[in-house]
Amino acid sequence: MRNNNLNIAKRIKNDEFYTRLEDIEMELKFYSRHFANKIVLCNCDNPYESNFYRYFVQHFNQLRLKKLITTCYSDSNTCAYKLQIQEVRINKDGLNDITDIHELIKNDKNTLSILNGDGSFDSPECFELLQEADIVVTNPPFSLLRKYVAMLMKSQKLFLIIASQNLITYKEVFPYIRTNQMWIGYNKVHSFVQPPSNSLKIFGNICWFTNMDIQKRHENLVLTNKYNSEDYPKYDNYDAISVKATNRIPMDYMEIMGVPITFLEKYNPDQFEIVGNEYELNIPSGRTYLNGKRQYSRIFIRRI
Repeated sequence: MRNNNLNIAKRIKNDEFYTRLEDIEMELKFYSRHFANKIVLCNCDNPYESNFYRYFVQHFNQLRLKKLITTCYSDSNTCAYKLQIQEVRINKDGLNDITDIHELIKNDKNTLSILNGDGSFDSPECFELLQEADIVVTNPPFSLLRKYVAMLMKSQKLFLIIASQNLITYKEVFPYIRTNQMWIGYNKVHSFVQPPSNSLKIFGNICWFTNMDIQKRHENLVLTNKYNSEDYPKYDNYDAISVKATNRIPMDYMEIMGVPITFLEKYNPDQFEIVGNEYELNIPSGRTYLNGKRQYSRIFIRRI
């Protein structure tokens, strides 16, 4: 049965963009202290394609993981399955690929099994696995981000996911940002591999979101500019000054300021308070205006 499941799994494909291993390594190095004796769930990940799977198997012992669980969604030709890894044995001669699933499931502590449902992250089986897990790490389908984030927040699990930076602007998501229940990680993700050609697709606004504490969140933004009314005019329809770029936030202004959403890449909750966005603050027309011109989406903050 185990080998039959393996053959089935090898045929499973999906049309998502795959995260490059180097991007995963670049980000995950900042979170290693969170993983000791934890169960990690990658619930949007076919291990034959997923570099999240490869990363966690390669670092299973180094991170001192308790268990790794990966699940994938079925398509019209194949079934969904789950892979559970509880032990990764290192071959002393270093010749074997430790991510080889066929070799891993020879160990009775590791199993590959067929799911009864379609393997969707919100299916009853996968939701049960979510309850078992301590940390969720994956690249969820961009089209289902609202639903995925809502599920994560309800579960109260630790997580690290990849998403468009525009997620910040979603009215369902922004309150989690404002109340410090989730924040932006360290790096941008500029490219993904797209099957079946494995061509590289370039993006400009993809980043990591997490609720795991990181050093970056405790580093003060260095402020060097001084306020003046000419460089920092007030909006036509909201009592706040306009700050064009994060690096231009004035050091001596303590009232409400409108800043670009990219401010969240530098946000330290000990240095700034997030007051709200256009939607939450009921700003007329849903956008600020400056000298009659509609402005890009802004986050409103003040110094602490």
